[in-house]
Amino acid sequence: MSLDSFNASEVQAIGATLSADASKLGNRPDVEFQWAVKAYHHAETYDNLLRSVDAKLLKLTQLDTEIYTHFRAEFPDMNVDMLDLDSMKTAESKAKWREFCGQYEKRVEDFNMGTLIRVNSKEEFSEVNSTLVVRIQFLAIEIARNREGCNDAMKKKPSTS
Repeated sequence: MSLDSFNASEVQAIGATLSADASKLGNRPDVEFQWAVKAYHHAETYDNLLRSVDAKLLKLTQLDTEIYTHFRAEFPDMNVDMLDLDSMKTAESKAKWREFCGQYEKRVEDFNMGTLIRVNSKEEFSEVNSTLVVRIQFLAIEIARNREGCNDAMKKKPSTS
């Protein structure tokens, strides 16, 4: 499903809901669906971007250098090419990520918005090659992937959409 399947007023309603105070929304299926549409659209857009430009030249935020330096200082041995989801889900890792992410709360827009990321950087987004992270984790990992050449293979892949 893509945003093209929604009319303009539906897309506006999705945007308005996603911009609302999350603490007042609760667990509503319509909100979860709208979030999923937004996350899918972001993944689709990023995939297209990786296929069109040299990833090493991509600038995802004004803070790319700071985020990358901070990320590698905190997670020097993390393999960004192929994410180890089990190690990212340990209590120690979650605490470390929580501390890392919190430092960008007022500096990166939607720093904690749920975002899809590819587990294997050499492969495209798919049900088996995607996991959910917060936006600042996505940015840290993808900035590292771009700078370290892990996303270079994506430019050579033909689009499947």
